[in-house]
Amino acid sequence: MAAYCQVTETGPQFGHHVSHAQNKTKRRFNPNIQKKTYFVPSLKRNVTLTLSARGIKVIDVRGIEAVVAELKARGEKI
Repeated sequence: MAAYCQVTETGPQFGHHVSHAQNKTKRRFNPNIQKKTYFVPSLKRNVTLTLSARGIKVIDVRGIEAVVAELKARGEKI
């Protein structure tokens, strides 16, 4: 499964390893992905989301209800 956050829609980014001699080789920067389970009162069930660390902070600030409503409006599978 790809490193992808359901809330922030963050995926891997690409760049280069740069050595002291300025040799550049391709590399991949993956987001910090965590699986987290939340209880959603409106759905009356637990929801498991694949989140980045920033996505967890977004849920802490805005609340799980608002985030789940946004995911549903976007057509994301919950």
